[in-house]
Amino acid sequence: MVALAVRLSLVIPAYNEEIRIAMTLDRVGKYLSRQGYDFEIIVVDDGSLDTTAELVRALYPNVRVIEYKPNRGKGQAVKTGMLAAEGEYRVFYDADGSTPIEELDAMWKCFDSGADIVIGSRSLPDSDVQVRQHPVRESMGRTFNLFVKMLLGLPFIDTQCGFKGFTARAAQIVFPLQQRNRFSFDAELLYIALKHRLRIDETPVCWINSPHSRVKIIRDSLDMLRGIIRIRLNDLARKYE
Repeated sequence: MVALAVRLSLVIPAYNEEIRIAMTLDRVGKYLSRQGYDFEIIVVDDGSLDTTAELVRALYPNVRVIEYKPNRGKGQAVKTGMLAAEGEYRVFYDADGSTPIEELDAMWKCFDSGADIVIGSRSLPDSDVQVRQHPVRESMGRTFNLFVKMLLGLPFIDTQCGFKGFTARAAQIVFPLQQRNRFSFDAELLYIALKHRLRIDETPVCWINSPHSRVKIIRDSLDMLRGIIRIRLNDLARKYE
């Protein structure tokens, strides 16, 4: 196997993030510049209606920007970035920086021990949730994970944290098979990975809730449930083989 020149690809899906993206990229850039490996940062602009893509190009010439319209959902943005990435390891990371970039240190330990995929968790005993979500959103997340366990058989405590890493090999297996573009795409990725016998480690992370969430409680809850059902139907249709 030919060694990849870039060790880490950090993929940041973004939709109307002109207010928050600079703060996140500043912190990410400072952290990664202190590491002893080559990296790339990819911002995928998911059909933004503001100046997210223009701002990133103007202020961060070393950041790779992928842009398309119209908006297709976070899942599509993540898939686009992860398949375009060139790194030996590929991590997708929320534009609001809710998980501090320093949590990559814990992810490396899992990869070094043989994990194919590492997912951040806000719900393990050692997780450090410094600013919590609204109680309704927390309840919504717990209910979703319950359905994920019941209907998909996934054993993970937190499938929705926006901090997940893949080896290049795992990314090339999982992302071409991804069908979901919106909220249930995380669960779908893990479901596909387990079908292909990839090792998934769940690691506790620090997490600080952003007060500017775009989640709509009723609409998105229904979309998540429909997504889980669709994953089961896709599996029956052998779309994940």
